[in-house]
Amino acid sequence: MTQAAVLFGGPSDEHDISILTGLQVARALPGDPLALYWSKTREWFLVDATSEAADFVEGVPRKARPVTFVAAPGGGFVLKRKPLPIDVVVIACHGGPGEDGSLQGALDLAGIRYTGPGQAASAIGMDKFAFGAVMRSAGLPTLDRVLVGPDHLPDAPFEGPYIVKPRFGGSSIGIEVAEDWDTVKALVSQSPYFGSGGVVEPFVAGSRDLQIGVRTYPQLELSAIEAPAREEGGAIYGYAQKYLAWGGEVSSGRELPARIPAETEERIRSLARTVATVTGIRGIARIDFLERDGEVWVNEINTIPGSMAAYLWTDPPRTRQELFGDLVAEARAKPARVFSTAGSDGTALRNAGTIASKLG
Repeated sequence: MTQAAVLFGGPSDEHDISILTGLQVARALPGDPLALYWSKTREWFLVDATSEAADFVEGVPRKARPVTFVAAPGGGFVLKRKPLPIDVVVIACHGGPGEDGSLQGALDLAGIRYTGPGQAASAIGMDKFAFGAVMRSAGLPTLDRVLVGPDHLPDAPFEGPYIVKPRFGGSSIGIEVAEDWDTVKALVSQSPYFGSGGVVEPFVAGSRDLQIGVRTYPQLELSAIEAPAREEGGAIYGYAQKYLAWGGEVSSGRELPARIPAETEERIRSLARTVATVTGIRGIARIDFLERDGEVWVNEINTIPGSMAAYLWTDPPRTRQELFGDLVAEARAKPARVFSTAGSDGTALRNAGTIASKLG
């Protein structure tokens, strides 16, 4: 008998939030799922699906059983030389290789179905520079984005103030507002979050964040729109507000549903549908917008949002059991990725002649 498995953790700055999401999903998912913990040191463990967050404070929980992951056909997750009977992996990883397409590609190689977007869509969603370029190419409203890095610090592309973001990553970790370009260069040169580059955008004073959930099964569906409240005097909607105030589940001070004009709501819903189509997302995602005086910009997409954005589904109302159960049903409805070998019939090899003679 096969089972679904919830996979969480991973070598990421968002490791702890991933644990909270994974445990929430494991508790709510019907069918007695397995729970796979990916440690900060990249090791794999089978853990109790009813574990509490406190069990992971010191690292790997007691009684966790080591497993091996083999990214090859017939491989997958192996416990004591015996493959675990997993037919679907529910990916609950935030940031790093669990969300940027690395894990998705490895599961593809092993022939294992999984929830959420595939390798390519995951990579686009995690890369803020690439995502912005895709949005602009599709004709969607988005702010200018300039690529920067420790070895790439161009002259100021536009007037400040600026918002500086790590190119890869989420949860608002490492994001700063800078009044001038010298401060931008200092941040990018010194902060550990910009080792893989960053993006700089104009800071839109007086704007607010608006967020909407989207799921793709059994059909494309949008959640209520949230207007998370920034801290008084805060320039951005930060990590502490997103997660710490409510134990990693929902933001503090949220306005749900957002009190916005009908035309602004319809604009956001229309844009969200287009973003979902253009990016090729699957499963449950959250799309973030900026709004000021009725003008709306597509900001970012979170392809594996904290708590799977379950708290956004108030209209239409969806239970966690329904949301997470549909994630698994969607993955099971489609075959694991198959790598085509069409055209690889040996013709090129036969026509190549003797390689040694061509090189000699």
